[in-house]
Amino acid sequence: MTILESTSEEETSAAGQALAAALRAGDVVLIEGPLGAGKTAFVRGLAEGLGADPADVTSPTFTILQQYGGEPPLYHADFYRLTAPEVTDLGLEETGLDGILAVEWPDRWNARPIDAFRVVIEDQGGDKRRISVYSTR
Repeated sequence: MTILESTSEEETSAAGQALAAALRAGDVVLIEGPLGAGKTAFVRGLAEGLGADPADVTSPTFTILQQYGGEPPLYHADFYRLTAPEVTDLGLEETGLDGILAVEWPDRWNARPIDAFRVVIEDQGGDKRRISVYSTR
């Protein structure tokens, strides 16, 4: 486990960029945290670390899944507005994505892989965040 402290959106993004260096195609990153914690900022860092334009990253709350360039490509899912049965109906575990999948609100995904990276972003008040990164590697 790695624990990072962040005091800005830029530092939260930098934490995502640092994790990107350890990722490879087929990896899943489960990102947990309350509304406004910085989950999408973390994904911007993942995108930048993979060579995609971080300015393209927005919260996919209404589109559910977005794809960004990069090598490998980054897929970004947000399950905030979905129930667990609706997420199951997406069949994400069967897609065979050729890139990295970052998932916001993964608690709604009953079939999430057990070998995924897990990122927990905790609001410490003001702009302070505690970012814990867990890996089975």
